[in-house]
Amino acid sequence: MVRSMNYFALFNLVPSFEIDNVALSQTYQTLQKLTHPDKFATASEREKLLSVQKNAQVNDAYQVLKSPVSRAEHMLELRGIELKHEQQTIQDTPFLMQQMEWREQLEDMASLSDPLSALEALEDEIQAKLKGCLTELKALLEKNTPEQDQHAATLVRKVKFLIKLRSEIELKEEALSDI
Repeated sequence: MVRSMNYFALFNLVPSFEIDNVALSQTYQTLQKLTHPDKFATASEREKLLSVQKNAQVNDAYQVLKSPVSRAEHMLELRGIELKHEQQTIQDTPFLMQQMEWREQLEDMASLSDPLSALEALEDEIQAKLKGCLTELKALLEKNTPEQDQHAATLVRKVKFLIKLRSEIELKEEALSDI
């Protein structure tokens, strides 16, 4: 599913992985004021409907653009790359092996003598890997070639896995801290 709306254009931004978050927020506030349904309370039903739709687009665009991962996905979609996360598996065997190792480590945490320290070490490892992936993703998206875009799409899938794993580590930390 390719989005019909270019969110960068809506916010008058050059499509880029790196964006000015302050400018993004300011533009969002301005667009919110311009499209807010309350402004159209006395308008025709059609104008009211259009304002609700436009306001929803502004909200959707802001949510996509403020997140580096969804911003990268949107850039790739604008370039014609469909990201089918659930249907497409990562074909990187070393990364798949690493995923299994991380999952096993996470499962075995409770049996360790100092599980919180072990979790912290794992979280640091995941965070470092995530930071490296995001740096690589930025470089790939700047090149804007079909081959680099395909590589970026694979990297987005890896980043999403790392973010999910980091969340699971945080949940495990909370659960162990409550004991």
